[in-house]
Amino acid sequence: TGSMEEQTQACLEEIGETLRESGCTYADVVKSTVWLKRRQDFPGFNEIYGSYFPDGPPARSALISDFLVDILVEIECVAYRPL
Repeated sequence: TGSMEEQTQACLEEIGETLRESGCTYADVVKSTVWLKRRQDFPGFNEIYGSYFPDGPPARSALISDFLVDILVEIECVAYRPL
């Protein structure tokens, strides 16, 4: 649990760990899809999200979802790193 900002940061830290394990960084993220429980949380989410992608953020889709029960945000990312 926690605030929108705390949950967003936790999601992005988990994504960062997965990226590192794959030899990638946040700069390699080319697309993200975001599900928010409440529309009014977008500004708080966006502030934290933007701090992880300060230069050239990836393409992004953002949706409001009633399927999020115990969480406020879910983030899925696709990364690409040429060999």
